[in-house]
Amino acid sequence: MSQETARRGGAGWALVITSVAGFMAALDNLVVTTALPSIRRDLGGALDDLEWTVSAYTLTFAVLLMFGAALGDRFGRRRLFLAGLAVFTGASAAAAMAPGIDSLIAARAVQGVGAAIMMPLTLTLLTAAVPEAKRGMAYGIWGAVNGLAVASGPLIGGSLTEHVSWHWIFWLNVPLGLVLLPLARLRLAESHGTGAPLDIPGTLLASGGLFGIVYGLVRGPADGWTSPLVLTGLFAGGVLLVGFVLHGSRAKNPMLPMRLFRSRAFSGINAASLLMFLGMFGSIFLLSQYMQGVLGYSPTEAGLRMLPWTGMPMIVAPIAGILSDRIGGRPVVAAGLFLQAAGLGYLASVVTAHASYGAQLPGLIVSGIGMALYFAPAANLVMSAVRPQEQGIASGANNALREVGGALGVAVMSSIFAAQGGYESAQSFVDGLRPALVTGAAVVALAGIAALVIPGRRRAARLVAEGEPVPALETVGG
Repeated sequence: MSQETARRGGAGWALVITSVAGFMAALDNLVVTTALPSIRRDLGGALDDLEWTVSAYTLTFAVLLMFGAALGDRFGRRRLFLAGLAVFTGASAAAAMAPGIDSLIAARAVQGVGAAIMMPLTLTLLTAAVPEAKRGMAYGIWGAVNGLAVASGPLIGGSLTEHVSWHWIFWLNVPLGLVLLPLARLRLAESHGTGAPLDIPGTLLASGGLFGIVYGLVRGPADGWTSPLVLTGLFAGGVLLVGFVLHGSRAKNPMLPMRLFRSRAFSGINAASLLMFLGMFGSIFLLSQYMQGVLGYSPTEAGLRMLPWTGMPMIVAPIAGILSDRIGGRPVVAAGLFLQAAGLGYLASVVTAHASYGAQLPGLIVSGIGMALYFAPAANLVMSAVRPQEQGIASGANNALREVGGALGVAVMSSIFAAQGGYESAQSFVDGLRPALVTGAAVVALAGIAALVIPGRRRAARLVAEGEPVPALETVGG
């Protein structure tokens, strides 16, 4: 820990500030979903407009994550964190006061910009503030809070909409942001990355490629996968990302050096993260609708019944972080992913048009434990797989892949659901839900296999020759 970090307030303040900021950004991924009917009653708009209140945030957030991390590395991580937090807080207030659906969509897009700058820097600022020996526990708490935000978005959005007003799903961010801004300014130490100039060609290639891919994924279920705009987005995005990979392999100071992926630790945890979010996002998206549309629970009741899954990270993730400090992250992450796959597979076997909550409970608990075991060690594995000065862009890349995975999960599992069932009746919904959950379980199991590729725990932290990634972690019982 640096002298400036100790003087400003140390690891405790850094953990509180970065966890709350990460919670705000992660929460807004799905918090709007249960509020859409109320928003439509107040602001009007067609179904496409309502979908864009979710998609506008997802798009700007996913597209700009790596750019936000690069800006922080170049101009100061605390400085850019404060800027991102201010933009996010202001856009949240604008969304709450939006007079029409178009202005709400615009505010949501700006929210995503602020979140994209803020979110990857939470992890780098936390890493800089916490001694290496204690990072597992710190990442555990940070991961627990972020996991809770992603999974409880529909509950929080539904409860506020049902008992107060949909406006409060956005107002909630404002007091939190106003408290965090002075705290972050006073209590976080400044840090920088490599100091290399911004990679403008890499930024344009990555941003354009991610925009095309994420646009195609979020619009595919609504517009049809053969829609010209969807096909153009997917094809052009793929071409631009190929260009980004080639650029990252050849440029002198690329935004994301492709040599990092020569590290099995870095490539393995990123593959596992993308696949895990694909399975998790898609499952939560459909199961929350199942509990409301088929079993007849209100948004609040459905959210409460999901707590054995969504709330489990708050209990288990800090323990998982400590465990990963002792035995290494690979076995903890892999065990968590296989447990979540088992939980989803179990849920696929018990969902019916009249399933009791007791029948679902074991699957929810096992899935929750699995998700909790994944979050903390995953963050540790990402940050320990690269040099300290490259941790900002590593965090941005991992967060971008998670977002793409989440968008892909909702798109793929919604398509499977629509092909095998639909909303016509309770039985039709279940007919579509089962194969979608089986797919989610299979994808998360693949994530577990990807985690096993990660080398075991490292005996000593050292770098190989200049320009090479952090070496593979040597196995010592992990």
